[in-house]
Amino acid sequence: MPEKIEVLYYVDDNLEAVSRRTAQYAVERIVAAATARGKARFAISGGHTPKHTFELLADTSAPYRAQIPWGKLELYWVDERCVPPDHPDSNYRMTREALLDKVPLSSTQIFRIQGELPPDEAAAKYEFDIRQSFRLEGAEIPSFDLLALGMGPDGHTASLFPHTQGLHEMTRIAIANHVATQKESWRVTLTRPVINQAADVFFLIEGADKVDALKHVFLGPYDPESFPSQLIKPAGGRITLFLDSAAGAALPQPSPNQPGRLEIAG
Repeated sequence: MPEKIEVLYYVDDNLEAVSRRTAQYAVERIVAAATARGKARFAISGGHTPKHTFELLADTSAPYRAQIPWGKLELYWVDERCVPPDHPDSNYRMTREALLDKVPLSSTQIFRIQGELPPDEAAAKYEFDIRQSFRLEGAEIPSFDLLALGMGPDGHTASLFPHTQGLHEMTRIAIANHVATQKESWRVTLTRPVINQAADVFFLIEGADKVDALKHVFLGPYDPESFPSQLIKPAGGRITLFLDSAAGAALPQPSPNQPGRLEIAG
């Protein structure tokens, strides 16, 4: 782990502008990985915030779709609720409706978490699928080319929620995590070592309800039990944040058209 983590953050006026910046960033990373290694592995998050970015990537009238080498892209999920794939709360369903149904990706390029299975079984199956796809051996963990995260008002990211057992898992790739504060629900999530091993990690965050969490995570004392997003310390030494002006209100305001910069302990 690096001694210091550089945090680059972009603040745009609204979700439309944030989504466009995020879409272009994702395209550039996908192209770079596919050019360098013949394949780009992208782990995505669900929820309301990334939906418009996915819609932009699929939109034939936007500039992003034509740039993506779709035949060289593999999609994975950072986390999923333990619900069937057609359930309104399913991250997979949101992604399918916003992106997958509209782009030339085959089923062999899509690695969803099977949330309809019992939680532990779903986690084990997802870990098995990742191990097979990445051809991992023993205790090896995958390194995604690009990994997208969100952040909740409580400081959670992925399905690593405050004061849950999943925060302490260091050997598994994917786990089932019980979240009592979210309708007593079960989630399946990638673990923090896997998230931190990704080549490029970014957060997409919008809304005034995230201000306090963002401030504590990046400017406050280290308390990952209460603010699990503080566990994100990528091996590459950098985190990128894409924020709307409401979410980024508590951070030092960057110069126009320039990213802000913070440094946190590794």
